[in-house]
Order: sequence, then structure tokens, then C-alpha cells
Amino acid sequence: MTTKGESHGSARTSRRFQKRELTARDLSANRLALDLGVPSGRVTDILNGRRAITADTALRLARYFGNGAQFWLDLQSQYDIAVVEKEKGAEIAKRVRPADAA
Repeated sequence: MTTKGESHGSARTSRRFQKRELTARDLSANRLALDLGVPSGRVTDILNGRRAITADTALRLARYFGNGAQFWLDLQSQYDIAVVEKEKGAEIAKRVRPADAA
């Protein structure tokens, strides 16, 4: 089971990884967007946590960086779970009981 701190950390790690990848390759968000064939706002919004990585974007990133689309979707899932855990984790824990305890 993941704690709030761990899941929030994974959200930071996911976004940090994406920004670090650009820095390591000396890429701007605008250059990446041009290379991917997407609007620059899409890349900027993803990097700032305002937009999700879609399957389309994951395929483009995978092709560009030479890894798998699932890698990018997993980063997005980690981020999404961390955000929901932070916002609603306590409420969900109170409301939903494990099947063994029901």
C-alpha cells in the first residue's frame, strides 16, 4: 500500500523526470512540440501538470525517445493516482471498506 507521501513523491518524480529528460537533451518544450507534431501548449501543459499524457502523445513520445508508449502512460497513471490520493484519499479510506471487513 502506498502512503500519501510516497504517492505525492511519485507525482513529483514523474514530472521531474519529464523535465530532466528535456534538459538532458537540451530540448525546449517548443522544440519537442515541433518534433512531435503537436501544439507547444500541449507539451507545456503536460510538463506543468495541467494536461494528461494521452495515448496519442505517449506514442509520439515513445517514438521520439526510443522507449515504449506504456512507459509514458505509466508516468501519467502514477501522477493521476498521486493527485487523487492527495485530494480524496482520506475520504475514500473512510467511505470504502476492504472486502474482508465488509
